[in-house]
Parts: sequence; structure tokens; C-alpha cells
Amino acid sequence: MESFHTRFSAWTPFSNKSLNRQLFQERVALISHWFDLWTNKQRQEFLFAIFLRCTKSQLRFVQDWFSERMQVAKVDFSTVLPRFISLYIFSFLSPKDLCAAAQVSWPWKFLTEQDCLWMPKCVKFGWFLPYTPTDNEYGAWKRHYVACVSHLDWLTPREAAATYGTLNEPKTEDEELLERQREKCLRKRIWEEIALRNKELFKVRPPWVSGTCCSSVLKPRRQPRLSQTVRERVGSHEALEKQLVLTSLEILPKRSNISGSHSYPLLSKKYRHGVHKNDDSSSYALQPHFILISSRIPAYEMVVESVKAGVVSVVYEHSVTLESLLYLIEKALDGRKAQSMGIFSDGDSREINLLQGYKIGVKNLLRPEVRDFWEKLGSYVATEEEGGHVDFFVPLGASEAGTEVLSQLSQLTGTFFTAPTGIATGSYQHILSDWLGSQWGKAPYAIYFCEAKLQTWSSFADFLEETLKTVRKQLYPLFKELQKSINGRMIGQFMFDTMGMTNILNNQETAQALADRLMELSKEDSERSVVEDNSWDTKSRLSKNDLNFEALINLERILQKDSAEKRTRVVRELLQSERKYVQMLEIVRDVYFAPLKAALSSNRAILSAANIQILFSDILQILSLNRQFLDNLRDRLQEWGPAHCVGEIVTKFGSQLNTYTNFFNNYPVILKTIEKCREMIPAFRTFLKRHDKTIVTKMLSLPELLLYPSRRFEEYLNLLYAVRLHTPAEHVDRGDLTTAIDQIKKYKSYIDQMKQNINMKDHLSDIQRIIWGCPTLSEVNRYLIRVQDVAQLHCCDEEISFSLRLYEHIHDLSLFLFNDALLVSSRGTSHTPFERTSKTTYQFIASVALHRLLIENIPDSKYVKNAFILQGPKYKWICATEVEDEKFLWLSVLRNAIKSNMEK
Repeated sequence: MESFHTRFSAWTPFSNKSLNRQLFQERVALISHWFDLWTNKQRQEFLFAIFLRCTKSQLRFVQDWFSERMQVAKVDFSTVLPRFISLYIFSFLSPKDLCAAAQVSWPWKFLTEQDCLWMPKCVKFGWFLPYTPTDNEYGAWKRHYVACVSHLDWLTPREAAATYGTLNEPKTEDEELLERQREKCLRKRIWEEIALRNKELFKVRPPWVSGTCCSSVLKPRRQPRLSQTVRERVGSHEALEKQLVLTSLEILPKRSNISGSHSYPLLSKKYRHGVHKNDDSSSYALQPHFILISSRIPAYEMVVESVKAGVVSVVYEHSVTLESLLYLIEKALDGRKAQSMGIFSDGDSREINLLQGYKIGVKNLLRPEVRDFWEKLGSYVATEEEGGHVDFFVPLGASEAGTEVLSQLSQLTGTFFTAPTGIATGSYQHILSDWLGSQWGKAPYAIYFCEAKLQTWSSFADFLEETLKTVRKQLYPLFKELQKSINGRMIGQFMFDTMGMTNILNNQETAQALADRLMELSKEDSERSVVEDNSWDTKSRLSKNDLNFEALINLERILQKDSAEKRTRVVRELLQSERKYVQMLEIVRDVYFAPLKAALSSNRAILSAANIQILFSDILQILSLNRQFLDNLRDRLQEWGPAHCVGEIVTKFGSQLNTYTNFFNNYPVILKTIEKCREMIPAFRTFLKRHDKTIVTKMLSLPELLLYPSRRFEEYLNLLYAVRLHTPAEHVDRGDLTTAIDQIKKYKSYIDQMKQNINMKDHLSDIQRIIWGCPTLSEVNRYLIRVQDVAQLHCCDEEISFSLRLYEHIHDLSLFLFNDALLVSSRGTSHTPFERTSKTTYQFIASVALHRLLIENIPDSKYVKNAFILQGPKYKWICATEVEDEKFLWLSVLRNAIKSNMEK
């Protein structure tokens, strides 16, 4: 009876233990049989259901069972965790503990020597690295820390603040004001003493030497001539060779300018107009307005023509050095101080693209050479008590990073800095917008430029630059020869009108002086008026410290005023510009893609399906992405209020930028496909001729329309910076905006890197094509720095001293300076019948690695000017430039290139 009750029952008999055990084993065997027949997914679902029914003690039993039978591997956290988390953990260690951790394993050694761990520890004691580490270099800050500790080269926090301005201890307003006043008085006294010292040196300078040393002093300091055995030893010992190169750079003659820096020889006295007194009472009326114009801005010739009469303007090359730029400013001012100084260069709302390799921003503003440059530049501008100010024609007032740059520069130099606050979405339209702290009765751009001409240039800058590049390239040789011809005719006419033949033959030195002076006048502006109408009310003048403090307060008030209204205006500008951008993408879809697709479907194909896919698949995906982004912006602005957010929409858009990546990767292929199809398919050529540059396409062609995606990210970045500038710190949108800016900024750097690689490759290909017999120039990370035309000289007798040597001109050379080598080529000129222009030809001679190039200066004498020697392992060239400015700029750029190459 008991067996009958338990055989087919669904319950477990608890009273009979043996039957309970038997029934339990039968059911376990049945479940095990089913488990063997199940799939892997069914087994996982079964285990998941079982584990959910288990108690904590039962789960702990399973864990103990696995720990006993399955050995758990011990893993190094630095090889499993993300790198930034490992670095965050190591950042809590002291320098001594970091050095001990570096001995554990190779991964720990690599992580504990990262610069992000050691740089704060060095900066804390005022130890700054004297150079910028390369991208692949690590451990530089650790080695610098160890070197400083071993030599006890450390400063207290207050001493470091006095030297580098890095003290972050809180101070009261009175202490901060007294410290600034003390610093400015000390700087002013130093400037006055340096100016007085240079005036005395200028009076006693020797007549035949450009620098501060005469030829007899330079002679024993010059580098001795190398024998053949020494040359062989230099070729075999790299350390000795580098030492010789550095020695050749150090022995170049130097001068001390008005700001206390050292550079190459100053212009001789015949190029000077005279030295004006530096006394404020006498020279205040003679202080001109000064404007620096970069050759990098589009159609800079039109900007130069827009400069008002009486304003001193200087156009500088983007490839010069900071030292060369200070030299040009000092030469143009000629001992005077500028009432105001404008800097018209390339840049955006975060940084200024002042020179090649020097994008001035918050991160690199306190680098020693950059800090020294701005301090010296501030000494050329009148004090704030006299109304002096520096104007940046870059929209730094449209972002927090830009205003931080202006604030740091004001504190660093004691000079008031200002910039436009406009949104940089157009072609330099921000220049004509509002300016920060404009307190001179008119906008700063009206001080330097004619507003009508400047507005015309701003409207046509993009289109005119492409035309001016071709025109400038074609007309430069003609104008260069025409200038020499006009100078010669003027000299000849003047000489024959005022002197007889006998007097002319006996006054060759007078003719040479006139020729040199006319050549110098041809380079300078025809009108240089220094009369300024400064009607300042003396009763309303403030002290320099009070004015600086008040300017900072006014700057803060301007930024905080109507932030909600300005934020709404910027967001509406974002929506409006996005709508225009989507319309340009829709033109590609409606005018080009739709007809070509319809022709393919109607069996009258113009292009094949594969070509249509290559040309338009990526751009149509971009259009879909941006259409969705535009709809989200429009929906958000329909219910817009001060508390609403736009950062999350941009962040979502930024997470989908892989669509743009596909387009940019295929962009060269798209352009080549268009060119190939235009050349090989007559129907497509006719199709493009019918649709390109019409009213429907906004007078643009298909390749020009495809340019818009690459230019759009710069506008995104500027607009987002402007939105964040007018978003309070406690606003909920602040964090999303920062994330979105980081996404767009990172992607823009990717686009810029692609542009730079393509441009460098094309530039090297062009140089290799124009130089006959040139070896292959295409190498990774190689780029051109400067091209210099020189005359190759031959010394008739090298046994006599430098001052008596005679030289003859044997060839014309062109020196192509790359970042790792110097290419020397001979230059020839060929003329075409019935044409005025000439064609320049180049013949390859040799190439020298920069770390093996020696430089030797040749002092100016009665028989040679602007000469120097370039010496490689096998060849030696005696070169001379036409004017002294070219020699100064060339040697300055060459010296910096050699030092940078040897530091790698």
C-alpha cells in the first residue's frame, strides 16, 4: 500500500527516509536525462531559473565549490583596467613610491614614467621643462625631476611665483593690487634702463660691422677650418658632429635689442631714419598706430590696401620665427612706441595661429619663448595711462578659452588686450561685430582700416584668395624685375641731370648710396605719417593699475550681461546655419543624384550604378544625419526657454560622426572619380556643364559643394564655444556642452591632420617636379619650411683675412629648407619669345641632413655684404643674399630648424 502511494505520486514522502531518497534520485536522473538533451541556450535558461530560486547560502555554496575546483588567476590591474584609471591610481603615489613601482614590471615602468604623473610634481616646485617633448617621447618630466632633485635646483612656491607667475595661493584684493603695482613699476624701470643702454651702444658702434663686435674680435671666435682627418672623424662620431653644429650656431654674431633679447645683426645706419627719444613727454605725440598683417590670411593684399594713411603696417611671413617677428616690429617702429597695436592673423575663438608652430592658446601661453615674446611685444606699446592697447583681429571674445587668453596676456604684460565677440560663422565677419571693452569712441578696426574697403574684402575673401594665388605666382617675377628696372632708371636720370660725366665717374660711392636707399624706400610704405590727434581728458586719466583692474571688471560685466538673451541668439544662429548647410547638401541630392539615378532607371544611364554609389552614397548619409539633427534643433527651439538644453542634441549628433569618417576617407576617390568620368564619358561631361555654376547650385560646381562638410566643423566648434560662454556654470546644459565640444574638437583635429598630410604630400610632389634630377622627397613627417634665393660666391684668396677677401659671383642658388634636410639647387632663368615674363628652372646639386650642417658667418666688409658659409660633409657653399633682412630671416629660421632636428 505504501509503495502504491509513492510510485506515481507528485509529492515527496517525508516520513519514510529511504523512499524519499529513492524518489529524489529518480527525479535527479530524469532531470539529468532531460538536461543532456537540451541545447546550450536551454541549459543556460534552466540554470538562470535555478539560481533565481536559490538562497544566499546556496549561492555561497556554489561559489565555494567553484573556488575549490577552479583556480582563479591573479591578474595585474594595470593590464586589465583602462589606462586612464591605472594612471589615476598611480597619481596618488609620491615620487619615491613611483620610482619603486617602476621596478615591479615593464607595464608598471611604462605607466609610472608618463609625463602626466611627473609634470604636476615638477610644476609644484617651479621646475619647467626647457623644451617641448615630441609625440612619441615619454619620461622627459621624470628625468627633469630627477635632475633637479640631484642638483637641488628647486624654488619655494613664492619664489616660483616671482619667476614664473605660478603661485595659486589665495590673496586679498589689496595684496593682489600691490603685487601687480610693484611688478609693473619694476618692469617699467627695466625697460627704461635697457633703452638708455642701447642708445649709448648705438653711439659708439663701429662703422663697418653690423653687430656689437668688430671684425678683429670676430676673427679668433670664428670656427677654424676643418682638415680632412677631422672631417673623417666627424663623420664617424655623431656626438662630436652635433657639437660642431651647435658651435657653428653659437658663434653667429648677436646683438642686444631694445627688449633685451639676442638676435642677428641689426641694419646698418644707412637704413635708419634716426632714433627718436623714448621720453613719454616728447614722443607721445609721435606714437603711431601699428598693425601686423599675416600673409596667411586670404587676400592679404586687399587688407594692406585698406590700411588708413598714417598707420604703420607690416606684412610678415607665416613661416618666420618669434625672434624674426620682433625684429620686424622693432625696425618698423624705429625706436618709437605704438599708440595701439593690431594683430591681424589667422585663428579661431580659442587660439591665435600667429606663426607656423605657434598657435597661441591657454596651454602654451606660459612657455618660456612665448612668454618672453609677449612681454617684449608689450614694451613696444604705450602704457594704459596713455591709452595704449593691443587688438586681436581673431574672435577670442566668443569663447571662454579666448577670454582666458586675453586675461592672462593682460596680467602678463600690463597692457590692455581686446578682441571681437562675434560668432565666426562667416568669412571674417566677426571683425565688424562688437569688441570687448571698446572704450575709445569707435571700434578698434576703424582705427586701422577704412571700413568700406575692409567690409568688401570680408565679403569676397574666400573667392579672391583662389584667384590671387594664381595671379601672385604669375606676376611676382615680372614685378621683381620691374622694380629693379625702375630703380636703375631713376638713378641714371638723376645722375645725368645733376652731374657731368667726370663727376659721375668720380662719385661711384654716391651712386651706390643712392641705389641702396632707393631699394630700401621701395620696400617701405609710401606714406608713413606719425602725427596723431590724441584728445584725452587729463582729468579722467586713471593710474595704470587702476585702469587694468577696472578693465578686468568691465570685461566680467560685459560677459555676464544679458547672458540668457545672448545664449538664445547663438542657439538661433546654430539653427539658421544648420538650415543653410542642409540646403547645400540637398542641392547635391536634387540637382545631381536624382537625375543621374532617374537616368539609370530609365535605361539611359549617364553613369553606372557603381560610380553613382561611389559619388553620392556617403554624402546622402551625411544629409540624412544632419536632417535629423536639424529637426531636433527645430523642435527644441519651438519651446525654447532659459532652462532648456541643446548640449544633449549635439552630443547625440557627435556620437554618430562615423558617417563623416566614411566620407572623408573616400573623399580623394570621389574627386578622382568625378575627373575620370568627366574625361571618359561625354554624357556626364555635358551633364556637369548643364548643372554646374547655375542659380540652382548657388553658382557652385559639384566639387565645390562637396567642400562644405569639411568646413562645417569649424563653424560647429565656434558656435558651441559661444553657447557655452553664455551658459552659467550652474546650468544643467553646461556638462553636455563640454562633452559635445570635446567630440567636435577631436573630430576637427582628425580632419586637419588629413588636410595637412595631403597638402604636404602635394607640396613635396610639386617641388620634386620642378627640380630636375631631384631625388625622392616623399617621406613621413617631412615638410617644407622656407625657400631662399642666394648668390653663390667664390673666394679668390682664402689665405688673407675676412675684411680683405675678394669674392666673385659664380652661380645663382635656391636653398630648400625642410624640417630634416637642406636641399641645394642651382637656379636658372629662361625667357620666352614675345613674352615679358620669365621661367625659372632648378637643377639639383646636393642635399645635407640638418644635424650635419655647419654654419659660419662672414662679417660685412668693403667687398662683400650679407654673406655666410654653409658646410656639409662633402660640399661647402659661400652664399650671399641681396639684402640684410633676408640674411637675418634665413639664418634665424635655419638655426631654429637645426636645433629642433637635433632635439628629436
